[in-house]
Amino acid sequence: MRTGTVALLVGILALQQFPELPARAWCVLLPPLLLAAFLLPPVRAPLWVAVGFLWALLFAGAALDRRLPEALEGSDLVAEGSIASVPQQRARSTRFAFQIIRLLREGSAVPAPGRVRLSWYGQPPPLRAGDRWRLTVRMKRPSGFMNPGGFDYEGWLFHHGYAATGYVRADPANRRLGPPPFPALDRLRQHIALSVDQVLQGRPQRGTIKALAIGERGDVSPAHWEVLTRTGTSHLLAISGLHIGLVAGLVFFGVRRLWTLWPALSSWRPAVKAAALSAMGAALGYAALAGFSVPTRRALIMLAVGMGALVLQRGVRPSRVLALALAAILVLEPLSVLEAGFWLSFGAVAVLLYGVTGRVGPRGPWWRWGRAQWLVALGLLPLTLLFFQRASVVAPLANLVAVPWVSLLVVPAVLGGVALLGVSPAAGGWLLGLAERALGLLWQPLAWLAGQPFAQWTQPAPPAWALAFAVLGALLLLAPRGLPGRSLGALLLLPALLVRPPAPPPGTARLCQLDVGQGLAVVVRTHRHVLVYDTGARFSPRFDAGSAVVAPYLRSQGVRRIDRLVLTHGDNDHIGGLQGLTARTKVSDWLAGEPEAVRGVPARACRAGESWRWDGVSFSVLHPSPEDDGLHGNDRSCVLRVDAGGAAALLTGDIQAPVERRLLGRSPGALAADVLVAPHHGSNTSSTPGFVSAVRPRYVLFAVGYRNHYGFPRPRVVARYRALGARVLDSARHGALCLLLDSGQGVRDLRSYRREGRRYWNRN
Repeated sequence: MRTGTVALLVGILALQQFPELPARAWCVLLPPLLLAAFLLPPVRAPLWVAVGFLWALLFAGAALDRRLPEALEGSDLVAEGSIASVPQQRARSTRFAFQIIRLLREGSAVPAPGRVRLSWYGQPPPLRAGDRWRLTVRMKRPSGFMNPGGFDYEGWLFHHGYAATGYVRADPANRRLGPPPFPALDRLRQHIALSVDQVLQGRPQRGTIKALAIGERGDVSPAHWEVLTRTGTSHLLAISGLHIGLVAGLVFFGVRRLWTLWPALSSWRPAVKAAALSAMGAALGYAALAGFSVPTRRALIMLAVGMGALVLQRGVRPSRVLALALAAILVLEPLSVLEAGFWLSFGAVAVLLYGVTGRVGPRGPWWRWGRAQWLVALGLLPLTLLFFQRASVVAPLANLVAVPWVSLLVVPAVLGGVALLGVSPAAGGWLLGLAERALGLLWQPLAWLAGQPFAQWTQPAPPAWALAFAVLGALLLLAPRGLPGRSLGALLLLPALLVRPPAPPPGTARLCQLDVGQGLAVVVRTHRHVLVYDTGARFSPRFDAGSAVVAPYLRSQGVRRIDRLVLTHGDNDHIGGLQGLTARTKVSDWLAGEPEAVRGVPARACRAGESWRWDGVSFSVLHPSPEDDGLHGNDRSCVLRVDAGGAAALLTGDIQAPVERRLLGRSPGALAADVLVAPHHGSNTSSTPGFVSAVRPRYVLFAVGYRNHYGFPRPRVVARYRALGARVLDSARHGALCLLLDSGQGVRDLRSYRREGRRYWNRN
């Protein structure tokens, strides 16, 4: 059983490495392979690998088929359907899932993609989960940024079943068609969310309480998330195995105790069976409050397997229960392997079973509880580094207190308060207030721990060989005492904790234009120094390119400090990510084209003529000059030349035609470059013929967003560069673009992350 489950997992995981899906005609082999896997024990393992591969192919193909057809992108469409989630209100918009039943273009029916993610900007009418609406929408296929070390938003949308994203157009024809034909679970969840908002209005832990009540984590502030991440306690806000198991356990032992006190009940039904069924019912109810999210479904399946063994009075070993639960999830939801939570939840259970089963030691409850925290922290260290590129050093200490505090005090108070809101709002509100105050008491020591410089270890995701060594090392360290070679486990862990991507050799510079959508962020790295040129945009109070793209990229490269941060000018799409970046990465020196637009940082003004040399690579500021002080906005952009001797790059910010003419008159010889980060994203107001001829680049990089409403880069500009033989690349089509400026070999090692890091769910 366990071998077959692991083989099934290997097959499913193998498919996820493909850049394109294989032909689905291979799925016709699934029935005979499945039959052979049961009938031919000698070759069972490879057959289960093949079954897993084809089973995942079946699900993946069906999910891709539901995507919005490319021909419908950007068109005004009329969608009829229902709100399929609790709407999340933001300062400027409301976001919700919408299940499309009927889709029209110019009055004619077109294929409906199913579940989509919509935003309604401004002040929309009251939106209630389950309500049916007729909306004019504009949508696009799932799209996200593609960068080394970054979050795969396209993969997240794919796994969660979203076929498109888009927004509601301002149209008088938008109207509510009516309530749901039957009671909607999300309607109840929305009612609870509004009640929590009303009861805890203005309280600092309101978003956290809502997350524990109904699994909606959108109101947890970024500052709160950072504290939870640095202390390794973010799992406490995921309604998954821990909380589902807690509720089930409390109900199980409570019902079994009640049954033993009343003999009549025991004669009617065995206590264990009654307790198991009651526990499953309670877990099912809590999972429903969480909207049957992916982690809760996973926890329910694991719990159902365990409780089923109890009801059927089967003496099943814990490892077999874990294998059965894993097999059930792989069969029902094979694409779960795309989520970090899948690996962390099963990994935590497996680590505890491996590290506790059959061990002899002190039996005190506090010793066992403390040991469990260290087991999980050490056992999951390889996975934590792989998925998050950082690990909390203080997690065992924080969880030692936080887990029982939240599980035994906060969660029961939250669930009790939610249950009482419909019966006695005053009592329910009092319990929710108690939970909020209890969480506030816990928050003070957590915030103190998170603020310590030693709270976490940041490390690039380990290469495959280092990850394999780390897993082996963790297994050895968690093995029973006395095992030969056990102490070698610490040495095997070291590569995953210390190995970093190599820096460019002296005399070379690696330039990476990151994919930040409609904005700009470039990282230039020499042998011992790092320069960041702009930080991308701030898209909302909770999301910016600095924290979501630039900082993770630097972490993936093992960079912990920026030697110089250049902020070209004051537009949001260039400096909006500043706060998010500097909150995560230290900066030694600053330059700014518009220092007056950058508040709170000691930025010096960019001045033409300033130059410096790092590790054999020269940097020169070409614009603005003192006589350009009358300019503002785009035309004050800091223009930087990077010269590695045999290869040069020109970074131009958002300069426009007047500045291009000034540069031609002031320093035409300094403009020639092999690589050009195109001015102003490729607009018609830049890249004049004279400037293009003076630079004469071999490679032109456009920083643009997918289907941006400006139409950048403009076709006329692209044609101008191509006429000179330049290779044109842009972040919308290629993702992050990285290349090496080499004094001996010119420009080499050009890489497109959307091409090299592509998986089958990523758009072209």
